[in-house]
Amino acid sequence: MANSDPSDVSTSDIQAVARVGQICALFGPRIPELTAADVADRTGLNRTTAYRYCASMVAAGILERGTRRGTFALGPLMLDLGALALGRQRVVEIARPYLQKLRAAVRMTAVLSVAGAHGPIVALVEEDTSRVVVMTVLPGTKLDTTAAQTRLFLAHADEAATEDLLAGLSPVERVRLEADVRSAREQGFSFVRPPGGPTAVAAPIFDANGLCATVAILSAGDIPDLSPALEHLLAAAGGLSDELGAARAAEV
Repeated sequence: MANSDPSDVSTSDIQAVARVGQICALFGPRIPELTAADVADRTGLNRTTAYRYCASMVAAGILERGTRRGTFALGPLMLDLGALALGRQRVVEIARPYLQKLRAAVRMTAVLSVAGAHGPIVALVEEDTSRVVVMTVLPGTKLDTTAAQTRLFLAHADEAATEDLLAGLSPVERVRLEADVRSAREQGFSFVRPPGGPTAVAAPIFDANGLCATVAILSAGDIPDLSPALEHLLAAAGGLSDELGAARAAEV
């Protein structure tokens, strides 16, 4: 069978692929499920067309039926592809020993996240089980703007990526987040301690091209003395950055 000429691909085929990508991008930490009506409202499609897209994507494994009647969620194919993409990143291949050492030194859960299309994605987790309460997060989780690691990504992101992540925030939330992002950029780390929530401290990891990942430590409560934990965290981030060629790139 002869190979088809790429130029034979129709405009409608290209538009369909673009639309599938657009629909997949609608899902996130705060939007795990959508109805066809939701998809229609967010994409400009009519509801019948939106439903046909969603149903076809379910048949292909791209989406699956959600937990609520009439909803759709990201499907098993997306999970498989996401895991494959994460596994092929160099930082994920080399980070495990660094996370294990960091977890043992600070007795907190260590987390590595990499850049996704719409914010950081958790790639590796080393749980600290030495305490009564175990802090954890699932690999594959897309972090929202409340996360310490997201603020570091925003500190080094371009304007388009920043606007994408800030979309939907109220003016007050936006001003507060922008201040936190500036602080993370100036300090070289991000510290988050929401009322009643876990404490998180994150540091950036660089390769020859710039920020490629972040590493964080999670605590169920306050960290009375941040300095020792921060020292270990920055050492882990620095060691990974050196191994990824950030130091060599800076010398050129």
